[in-house]
Amino acid sequence: MREVAFIKQNKEKWLSLETAILNNDFKDPDELASQYTHLINDLAYAQTYYPKSKVIIYLNQLAAKAFQKIYKTKRQDTNRIIGFWKTEVPLICYQYRKFIYVAFIIFFAFTFIGAISAANNAEFLRSILGDEYVNQTIDNIESGNPMAIYGDGSNWGSFVKISIHNMKVGALAFLMGIFGGIGTLWVMFQNCIMLGSFQYFFYEKGVFWESVRGIWIHGAMEIFAIVIECAAGLILGASILFPATHSRYTSFKLGAKTGIKILISTFPFTFFAGFLEGFITRYSNIMPNWLSVGIILITLSIISYYYLIYPYKIQKQIIQTPTLPSV
Repeated sequence: MREVAFIKQNKEKWLSLETAILNNDFKDPDELASQYTHLINDLAYAQTYYPKSKVIIYLNQLAAKAFQKIYKTKRQDTNRIIGFWKTEVPLICYQYRKFIYVAFIIFFAFTFIGAISAANNAEFLRSILGDEYVNQTIDNIESGNPMAIYGDGSNWGSFVKISIHNMKVGALAFLMGIFGGIGTLWVMFQNCIMLGSFQYFFYEKGVFWESVRGIWIHGAMEIFAIVIECAAGLILGASILFPATHSRYTSFKLGAKTGIKILISTFPFTFFAGFLEGFITRYSNIMPNWLSVGIILITLSIISYYYLIYPYKIQKQIIQTPTLPSV
């Protein structure tokens, strides 16, 4: 069968399934199971006979959405909670992986701009961080403990305060996506400019390594999570600007729901980063290098695996599994 005929023959069925998933119009789980089975068969056929066709991408995405819906209809509530982080979020991250990649590209670009700006303007850092913070950090560097500022306050107080602050930043980055993604880019710009100029400041003072092994103990997860939250904001913005085949309102609802799920998925990482900053970072000056570097690499590996690698494994598992999970 020619590809055009294949698409024409099945197009109405695929669009019907997509609309039903979007509107949550499934009263009988068996109905969804049956349609999912047919969809997987169509995908396998397309992969065999039209390996370079764009229809494979569409069917992959539709299969991912159908699989998520199947998990939602499971009877066990505990499985629903586990399935959210184990399957649903990774599938969403796979489907919207380009937004995550774009968010990281923008992150590195903005951070670089911050570092270059600080290097070419002596007053730039003070205008970003404030005289009090800069002066206090200079005093800490001169006293031999560049990371002393992280030792202020109690462990629990710092943990709670920092975690709440970072959650607010993440939520703001997502919600500002409602302005077509421009608001999200502005939040990202502010934070990246601060990060880039802040790191250059330590480089200029000759304590760059000390800052890296201290700040990034908690920063690996904290900054990574913020980038993911900004990706959620970009998804929200794109859903408004580019509704594709949906109405703008329907596209917005879908983008908002997707973005909220991604935002919620970052909260455990944000809390753990807050814990590290409140309880561990303050002792970085007395830690051996292997311990601080080990913490940084482990935390960065965990969150990188979850958002960048694990989604591919889940998607591959779905495509290669010919049978339907029980519902």
